[in-house]
Amino acid sequence: MTWTQVYTPLHNLLLSALVASLPVVVLLGLLAFFHVKAHIAALAGLFTSLAVAVLVYGMPASLALASAANGAAYGLFPIGWIVLCAIFVYDITVETGKFEIIKETIAGLADDRRIQALLIAFSFGAFIEGAAGFGTPVAISAAMLIGLGFKPLQAAGIALIGNTAPVAYGALGTPVLALARVTGLPLEKLSAMIGRQLPFFSVIVPFWLVWAMAGWKRMREVWPACLVSGVSFAVVQFLVSNYHGPWVVDIAGALASILSVLVLLRFWQPPTVWRFADDAEVGDAPTRTPPSRREAAIAWMPWIILSVLVFLWGLPQVKTLLNNVSNPQVAVPYLHKSIFRAPPVVPQPKAEEAMFAFNWLSATGTGLLLSGIASGLLLGIRPKRLARIFLGTLWRVRWSLLTISAMMALGFNTRYGGLDATMGLAFASTGFLFPFFSPILGWLGVALTGSDTSSNVLFGNLQQITAQQLNISPLLAAASNSSGGVMGKMIDAQSIVVAGVATGQEGGEGAILRYVFFHSIALAVLVGCLVFAQAYVFPGIVP
Repeated sequence: MTWTQVYTPLHNLLLSALVASLPVVVLLGLLAFFHVKAHIAALAGLFTSLAVAVLVYGMPASLALASAANGAAYGLFPIGWIVLCAIFVYDITVETGKFEIIKETIAGLADDRRIQALLIAFSFGAFIEGAAGFGTPVAISAAMLIGLGFKPLQAAGIALIGNTAPVAYGALGTPVLALARVTGLPLEKLSAMIGRQLPFFSVIVPFWLVWAMAGWKRMREVWPACLVSGVSFAVVQFLVSNYHGPWVVDIAGALASILSVLVLLRFWQPPTVWRFADDAEVGDAPTRTPPSRREAAIAWMPWIILSVLVFLWGLPQVKTLLNNVSNPQVAVPYLHKSIFRAPPVVPQPKAEEAMFAFNWLSATGTGLLLSGIASGLLLGIRPKRLARIFLGTLWRVRWSLLTISAMMALGFNTRYGGLDATMGLAFASTGFLFPFFSPILGWLGVALTGSDTSSNVLFGNLQQITAQQLNISPLLAAASNSSGGVMGKMIDAQSIVVAGVATGQEGGEGAILRYVFFHSIALAVLVGCLVFAQAYVFPGIVP
């Protein structure tokens, strides 16, 4: 059975777009306003999506169910696998008491909570994003922050806000590579154009992050750290993306940011040490002998092993080698090449592929699992106890894995049913204002799919076609899809659930969404203003 997508089932683009948005409205509304548990909200959104796709869009029920099953499987693997194994590493460090030493070493660098947030949520998170992506940095950064004593809601929100500017070059440039493949535009020019948009926000985000956590007045007290953290990352991000390519942008920028802040702290400290209200005052804290270098090295060992393995697992050569050992690709029954995308979303009708790759060996989650096993054994944990820790972690995240599955099922059904394309066409019909709405479309794509890569695959071609019709640079429009998309990363359902798991807030996803929603919208609007200016005021910036 084959089926061609219809983008205006109600014969009116605006009405069709409003109906297409119902699943997202149901999901976010239940989470944000009715305090419904995340897995129930996700299932409600999924059922709404299936109903709209079948009853309004005329999608055959068998294809709708197959697309949802494909999304659910993807939610468990690789996304759920990453979350489970990242939390497993964290649980090992807590179980062995090593996280207390990590807390002391970080406090030795800076007692100030604002500096700790910059180092972990922005700089270290960017490194993990560059190496792995796909939810890994939020899981790890949020877990580290909660272990350091950050409030669960703040830890989740800060990790999500920090994981924005690096996303377009995440997982060794995967979103840019996908965008180039879909649009046929030169990879080097796409990398350069995105690198002429995001550095502005790489400077802004550290300030924004501290402001969201501590307020305007407290942010001004640490402006040198915010500036050094952001500018060092932004400069390297611009240089590498424009003169090398998209592959190691985040990794190089993150290392530069971490080192720059550490050097700054040798010569400068905040005028006052800001901590949470119920933290012990620095002067009142019990005096403890600081950990020795050997103790600190042992305590950090799991995270060092994790960083090395995640980096290795992200290298194309290693991934190819591991895929050759085990990469069974399975065509999803009833779905593979059974659905056709149609103009104007694509230049000519195109069959949608639906392949599920159970690449268990090359998956980032497997690298995280090996990190946990190796760390546990080196820390003296017996295999039987290690297995118990893993099973305990699995039990703790069981509802979150269900939630991720249901949300990815919703996203896949929305994509294969054509609902996302209807909303995209509504944005694309804005004419002269299209450069402003172009990154908003990318933001929508990431909010729906949970991935800048998926958003680029989804809307990259539509951006290019619309730009050509309006005599706007297709390169600018395609790049803005990725740049705007990064701001949707903090509110996509997948990231919200990952942050909730990492901070022990299963069931509190609505509060996390409310915490970050304004920041996501505001930053996306700023990207829109920048792209609008680049289109009409500074067109020479386009490569």
